[in-house]
Formats: sequence, structure tokens, C-alpha cells
Amino acid sequence: MSFAELGLEPGLLRAVQSLGYTDPTPIQEQAIPLALAGRDLLGCAQTGTGKTAAFILPALQLMGRTSGPGGQGGTDGRPGHGGRPPVGTLVVTPTRELAGQIEEVAVACSKYTGQRIAAVYGGVGYDPQIRKLRRGVDLLVATPGRLLDLVQRGDVDLSHVEILVLDEADRMLDMGFWPDVRRILALLPPKRQNMLFSATLTSDVMRVAGPTLSDPARVEVAPSATPVEGVSQAVYPVAEAQKIDLLVRLLEEEKLDRVLVFTRTKHRADRVCRHLERSRIKGTAIHSNRTQSQRQRALDGFKDGTYRVLVATDIVARGIDVDSISHVINYDLPSQAQDYVHRIGRTARAGASGTAISFLAAEQANELREIELMLGEPLPCRDLEGFTYMQRLIPNPDRTAKKPKPRLVYNGSRRRRR
Repeated sequence: MSFAELGLEPGLLRAVQSLGYTDPTPIQEQAIPLALAGRDLLGCAQTGTGKTAAFILPALQLMGRTSGPGGQGGTDGRPGHGGRPPVGTLVVTPTRELAGQIEEVAVACSKYTGQRIAAVYGGVGYDPQIRKLRRGVDLLVATPGRLLDLVQRGDVDLSHVEILVLDEADRMLDMGFWPDVRRILALLPPKRQNMLFSATLTSDVMRVAGPTLSDPARVEVAPSATPVEGVSQAVYPVAEAQKIDLLVRLLEEEKLDRVLVFTRTKHRADRVCRHLERSRIKGTAIHSNRTQSQRQRALDGFKDGTYRVLVATDIVARGIDVDSISHVINYDLPSQAQDYVHRIGRTARAGASGTAISFLAAEQANELREIELMLGEPLPCRDLEGFTYMQRLIPNPDRTAKKPKPRLVYNGSRRRRR
């Protein structure tokens, strides 16, 4: 199926073509026609599947039919509540990196339609964001805290929102943002179109999604919490004290190209970077203690090849949208099994292949067990040839991991088993 067959209008098709998109991805093929028909959506898609365009493209088209001259979008400074230009589409997302990347996609997609796009998030000054809002915004991307701050200051009007998108709903729930999301929902008109996207559809996500959505169509391109295809996964048992040495040897001997390393804490991320620097390996860290400009420089440097290694924590993991990541290394296994999926989904994007390596220290045996239970199969264990290992935990090679029991999932007004 082509993008034209999805029902997109000429301006958006031109933008899609200029972006180099050829055929729609499965999530785009399923979600765009339903969204254009005005349906509420509950979407589950792995990272790197094109889900941002799956909600941006129909939102831009639907707004173009109701705003601006000639159906070409644009608020044209029309007054909203209290003289503030109103927002037509609101996209709420958990991290500033994600907000910036969604804004980037929306700006590119609206190149020929004239809609005004803005993103507001913490870590940067208010004034530039307020100036954008005052010029008028058709599609606003926001993190919850900054959006509520701007509402309280009287700088944004949400009373005319026609389309709401909640992106990375599971991450917003994990990060404790849902009370803020509820406060945002209370500011919106009750009659609107809602789209909720999540990499995983846990029971907690389904519980909070129910009141938000009205008879939603469900689109799911892969079973919830399933890693992306094309990722080769392996576990390297190693003593905690030898992790940094093993990482350096892997980077030196295996000639890994563009590598994303995950640590459990920001302090460990900084410590790993210092060790890499001493080994003359170009790396940088990205975590919540860094300013927005530092985080952006790190991400840009990783994208353009200035840094070969990017060391990150889970809090910013989903904002890392970089093509051609060859390896994801779990220096520390995540405490939540579902975060394993989000981490390794940074590689093997858009049909490419990739490798995920997880270091296993004895202290994280339970975390490995939870990951394998979620996956429904044990991960293969490997050693780096020539590396002298200290005493370590080596999982039983005959271990098994049974798939979890079927889940109850929400589908419109009824429940069904998966």
C-alpha cells in the first residue's frame, strides 16, 4: 500500500516524498486511515516503527480541514480564550528529547501545509517557547510539567484542542507523570479525538487508558513487550568489578561502530565515560543531570560520529532516535523487564539488523530471569575470547523460560484474552 492509498492529501504526500519515505510502515498503514476517519486509537508499536508519523500525518490533515485559509492550516493568530491563540492538536510525551524529535517530524511533515508547530519542555528558558505560542500554534508537543507551568502562567490555551495524542504512555506512567496528565486532561474540551501510543500495553496502561479513550480502535504491529526483529541478543556473564574492562575490550577488539551503553544510574554513566576517556575511546553521557544543551550536544555528537559511544540512563532512553546504532550494551540490566525491550529497540531500526549485549553480574540474576520470562525464552550466554574472567555467575545452560499467561486487554467496550 502506498501513502496515497492511505487517504493523505497532496501537501502531506509531497512532504512524505521529500522525507524519503517510500512505503508506509505497518503501524502507519493501520493507524492513519483510522485516525483520518476520526476514531480514537490505542496503538502498540515497537520503537523504530514509524509511529510518530502515524499520528502526526493524520493530525495535520484533520487540522487542515478546519483551520487556516483554504484548508491549509495555520492559526493565523485567531484569538482563543483570553486572547491567546488556541492549540488544535496537543501531543504529550514524557521527555524533552522525545518532544524535540516529534517536533522535528511534525515540522518536516507540515512543510507544504502551512501549519505552525512548537514544542515546550523543561531544561530551557520560557521566553523563546512563549514567543512561539503567541505567534499561534496548530500542533503543540509538550512534556507534562512544562505544559502545566505555561498554563498556570496564562501563556497557552488548551480549551480548543481537537486532537490529543499521548505518546509513550507506559513511560509516562513509569516516570510518575500520570497525575500531571490527568490535570492536563481536565483542561481539554470533552469532545475531542484521542490517540494513545505505547511500546507496551501493560495492565496499568490499560487501566489508565480506559477513561481517556472512547471506543478506540486498537492497532498493534507486534505483541506487547516483544523485542524488535533483527536484534541478535546475548548475555556475557562477568563479575561486577570487571564490567568496565570487558566493555573496553569489546570496544577495542570487536571494533564495534556506533554503540549505545545503558547504565542504571547517572553516576555510573559518568564513571563509565571517564574510563572510556582514559582508554582513548570517544564517548559521552546523556542523563537527567545534564542540561538540555549538554544533552543535545551529546546526541548530536553521537549522530554525526564525533562520539563512538553514548552512555545513557533509562530516563532518556526513548528520546534517543539515531539511525545505524550497531550495538546496544546493557552495562547494567534494567530493574524493569519491559525496559529491556525499550533499550534494545534503539538498534535494528527500520528493518536493519543490530546486536544487544547484556552484562550479567551475580547481583542481577533475578533481573535476567524476569527478562527471560517476559521474552518466553532464555538468552544465549557468550564469552569474549581471550578475556580473563574472575569468579562469576554463569546461568544454568538448561534453564527454561515459559511464556506468561494470556493477558486481558481492552478492545473498545469489551475485553478479550490474548
